[in-house]
Amino acid sequence: MNRYLPVARQHFLAALASTSVVVKSISAVVVLLYLLSWAVDTPYTLGVTPGYLFPPNFWVWTLVTHGVVEQHVWGVAANVGTVMACGRLLEPLWGALELLIFFAVVNVSAGLLAGLSYLLTYVATFDLDFLFAVRIHGAAGFLGGVLVALKQTMGDTTVLRVPQVRLKAAPALVLLLLALLRLSGLLESSAPLAAYSYGALSGWVYLRFYQRHSRGRGDMSDHFAFASFFPEALQPAVGLLAGLVHAVLVKLKVCRKMVKRYDVGAPSSITISLPGTDPQDAERRRQLALKALNERLKRVEDQSAWPSMDDEEDEDEDEVRTDTQPLLPSGRDPSSATPRPAGGPIGISLSSTSSSSQSGGAQSTGGAQHPESSIISFEDAPSRS
Repeated sequence: MNRYLPVARQHFLAALASTSVVVKSISAVVVLLYLLSWAVDTPYTLGVTPGYLFPPNFWVWTLVTHGVVEQHVWGVAANVGTVMACGRLLEPLWGALELLIFFAVVNVSAGLLAGLSYLLTYVATFDLDFLFAVRIHGAAGFLGGVLVALKQTMGDTTVLRVPQVRLKAAPALVLLLLALLRLSGLLESSAPLAAYSYGALSGWVYLRFYQRHSRGRGDMSDHFAFASFFPEALQPAVGLLAGLVHAVLVKLKVCRKMVKRYDVGAPSSITISLPGTDPQDAERRRQLALKALNERLKRVEDQSAWPSMDDEEDEDEDEVRTDTQPLLPSGRDPSSATPRPAGGPIGISLSSTSSSSQSGGAQSTGGAQHPESSIISFEDAPSRS
């Protein structure tokens, strides 16, 4: 185990060196606050506590800082790994500034919605533990938003081959895993589950309606609809419910309608373009499709057995030898084999002809003429009276 640590450290440093200043800064803050947690209760002072978030305390700074607070080594590894994955996969498409905006939007929204949920739970149960015993912190909220963004950009990428799991199913699978861990008691609190859920939801809302692209805002494509996060059996019902909620939000002017652009001056037919269809995303999907097609063609070529060229040449030589052999032995006149009977207009005749072109070819090869074709005609024998 110890011999693999220098190699892992070298790869980690190389990956960190290739990232931007935003990724390096967030990773450094996570490590620094983890070291500070040995002396100070950072989840209490920098994490979201529902009872202190809302008035009269109003600790609003915790909405910004709770996403970089960790108490355990595995939490630090998960947080830094999530941020570095964004730097390698999302930052080349978005840019450093857009990545920082996405990080802030997801963390602030996840902390606010999770704190509001615990406040409503306290109103329903009058249990003060939901207000002052809960600490919302860590990378769970941002992880949910990152998985949603990866579903949007590279959802068809295969994560596991056996069983086959694509990246577009990762948000739902991680949510199911956290729910099972909470039900089994391995998670001490439901705060990570709540933060992950609201982080994924806030990330989807931002990417769906508000993120700026070169061709507009948001991504209104069908593969990124809210129903696509659920199994196929539940997608029709979820799609209907999501459509009703979207219509209400449009009337309240919280969300915008789906915008369609008509290019009337197109040479062929009217083209409709939806906002959010970035050419970079289209090029990425095209490259993935070409890669999958090349792999499939390669497998087909490996399975099929092609005949060798030597076998084809042998078959051609055999055909040539068969064609050049004479039909009748040399030195014999086919007309003398059977004498023609006399005494009647009707009899049996045998005639042999050879074309001048074919006999010329035979002379050049062998020097002797061989009849290559014979025409045999049979006539009725003379009737006897």
